[in-house]
Amino acid sequence: MQTTEKVCPWAGNDPLYRSYHDTEWGVPLHDDRRLFELLVLEGMQAGLSWLTILRKRDNFRAAFDQFDPTAVALYDEDRISQLLQNPGIIRNRLKIKAAVANARAFLQVQAEFGSFDRYLWSFVGHQPIVNHWQTLAEIPAKTVLSDRLSRDMQSRGFRFAGSTICYALMQSAGLVWDHLADCSCQPQKGTDA
Repeated sequence: MQTTEKVCPWAGNDPLYRSYHDTEWGVPLHDDRRLFELLVLEGMQAGLSWLTILRKRDNFRAAFDQFDPTAVALYDEDRISQLLQNPGIIRNRLKIKAAVANARAFLQVQAEFGSFDRYLWSFVGHQPIVNHWQTLAEIPAKTVLSDRLSRDMQSRGFRFAGSTICYALMQSAGLVWDHLADCSCQPQKGTDA
């Protein structure tokens, strides 16, 4: 992407952050394993910057069996203790235990709906919501829709699934398009990758 193109100010100058902004954030995602990864990483991000998580993403992938929810659902206290010793990830017991609980809830949703993708995207009628924000100040931290998703997910046993985290998940997985109106990125129809 050329430097003369306009991008959302939050993307900054860090190459990793800029690449994430340009190629991932807001792109509709329908792959269950990648959705599970985002769910875990959004929970890990609570109280931290997303750039911190992006810099550790490869470490998370290695530590969490490439975000295979079936494998993560089987983690026991010994495995959690091992993860707490891993300096390459966020070593927070509550967040790690939430990832395990979320893997179990994720598998239950897959069994009930056929896929987590089908469940998650049902909240937006299986079509991205394209917003036209002019400034970063206009972009909400949560919405009535993310409140509804959060309540439903929590009722299904998901942890670290508050409305703000759910809205961040919706943004990152492309359920909502929150690039600023003058950003050079354009809404995409979807991806399976």
